[in-house]
Amino acid sequence: MQNLAPIALFVYNRPQHTERTLKFLQQNELAADSRLYIFSDGAKTENDIDKVEEVRTIINKIDGFKSVKIIEKKENSGLANSVIAGVSQLIKDYGRVIVFEDDLVSSPYTLTYLNDALIRYQDEEKVMHIGAYMYPLKSENLPQSFFFRAATSWGWATWARAWEHFEPNIDTLIKQFDAKKRSAFAIDNTMNFWKQIQEFKKGKNNSWAIRWYASIFLKNGLTLNPAQSLVNNIGHDGTGVHSGINDIYNVVINPKSITKFPEVIEEDKLAYQTIKHFLANRKGNMVTRIRRFVKEKLAQYFSK
Repeated sequence: MQNLAPIALFVYNRPQHTERTLKFLQQNELAADSRLYIFSDGAKTENDIDKVEEVRTIINKIDGFKSVKIIEKKENSGLANSVIAGVSQLIKDYGRVIVFEDDLVSSPYTLTYLNDALIRYQDEEKVMHIGAYMYPLKSENLPQSFFFRAATSWGWATWARAWEHFEPNIDTLIKQFDAKKRSAFAIDNTMNFWKQIQEFKKGKNNSWAIRWYASIFLKNGLTLNPAQSLVNNIGHDGTGVHSGINDIYNVVINPKSITKFPEVIEEDKLAYQTIKHFLANRKGNMVTRIRRFVKEKLAQYFSK
């Protein structure tokens, strides 16, 4: 496969997570033919300096890719600004990009899937995003891959033609939503996507991902997704910027490659209902919720 998309990897102050993410990326069957760009954000506080330097020691020894370029920042930009700037730069240079953060373990076929889809749907204006993650669904009746409205941010890819529609201004996004759109955006109110928009507005999060999904949604765009996830997030241990400590979204990574892609460019109705059911029931009954709450609080206490 020629002209593979460049990989943007965003790292900060988690050396063990970064090492695992890179180890699994190196094991991808297209790694040796892929260009890797590692964006290392500067320390936010003095307490972060040692961990940032530890991460930089790791990334400066990395090989196994066609090329590796490391972009080290002196100042702290924050994850959102780093992702937006890094993605925009590679989009400008290459016209498409694959995006990873420092807490993702991947299948050996993740890069293959993302590159295959980038080529297959490059001229389909409605397809704006390719996601590698999928919730732990009961997927026996689902196709290998399908179109859905929401964009996942744990291993993804896009094109310049889609990224040009990214709207970072939260007020510009909010004013385009009415009650019907808010419900549809939140998967019939089963997921807290609209709450994330509101919390961004209040300064409670700085998520680039919710603004990217909103930008796609307002353009009536679609995202491609695997029925069984090709990545797993290992950052739900309290170390991530926006990730808490829970296992609701942990998955068993698909051991097989994706060989079948949807021909019809429309949201898959069965996939929508399957995801909606998962989201509506993901937290379990009250006993399960209490157990999870206690487990999270204990983990937070002992990690101090």
